[in-house]
Amino acid sequence: MSRWKRVAAWLVAALAASGAALGAAVIYFGLYDVSATGPHTVPVHALLDVALTRSVKVRSADIDVPGDLDSPTRIQRGDALFRAHCVQCHGAPGQAPEPYALGLNPAPASLVGSARERPAAEMFWITRHGVKMTGMPAWQYRLTDEQIWDVVAFMRVLPTLSPEEYRDLAQPATAASGASSAASSAASSDASSSSPSAPAAAPSAPTPPPTPSEPLRVGDAMAGRDALQQYLCVTCHAIPGVPGARHHVGPSLAGMADRSRIAGVLPNTPDNMRQWLMDPQRIKPGSAMPALGLREQDARDIAAFLRTLSNFD
Repeated sequence: MSRWKRVAAWLVAALAASGAALGAAVIYFGLYDVSATGPHTVPVHALLDVALTRSVKVRSADIDVPGDLDSPTRIQRGDALFRAHCVQCHGAPGQAPEPYALGLNPAPASLVGSARERPAAEMFWITRHGVKMTGMPAWQYRLTDEQIWDVVAFMRVLPTLSPEEYRDLAQPATAASGASSAASSAASSDASSSSPSAPAAAPSAPTPPPTPSEPLRVGDAMAGRDALQQYLCVTCHAIPGVPGARHHVGPSLAGMADRSRIAGVLPNTPDNMRQWLMDPQRIKPGSAMPALGLREQDARDIAAFLRTLSNFD
């Protein structure tokens, strides 16, 4: 081996050892922030994303996909399973995830985006086996493979549904449930006909955001950048400078500060952005943007961060 090759080999070995020692020191001395209130760094997020993508692609390569994934019956069964087990963390068109899912880090993916980006075999594998360190469980212990394929079948049509169409899909099931209870209701009506009937229960209203425990302050752009992770904005929008925010379920937020209107209906001011973030359905009924239960201070902070996203900086 020539002298320059030996020097190059030693240099590469020394750099590798130094990098390993530095990484070990960062971990051992607690310098890496593991809190769920802050996102992974961009390099860590990129590494995890590559690991997930390659692992799933390799392990799903030999899966045989059923030929009837477009079957209306299968899709209907998948819809019911999706509403029972998936929407709570992943949301749906016009429907926000449950509050307990909003703080997960990494954020649960928007399955509208996943269905666009991943083939059926990969969606089946992820649903069946889960993903370590993400909160995604292995559903093979709770659902049969046939049921998991039903969910995949429904996920394939999910990107085509508007919020109204997604909501209306649940109506036949609701009507069937009402019909099944009609007999028992009729049987008890004779016995209760002589007494005043109980008033029907009113539908529950969305839980309002909690009342702030401290005075509101001016929006803080850095706090808003962190809040974007907590409210799952990163699962639907490409957002410059925010780790993991590269999805196009909704419009990209690049250059948001330069746009004249919000959602095509409101002048782009910080106060209007705050209102939009807190209650998009009131401002634009039928929007796919769900009400995520933002606290007012968080909405102010996110609005301040969005004001920094200019194409002219």
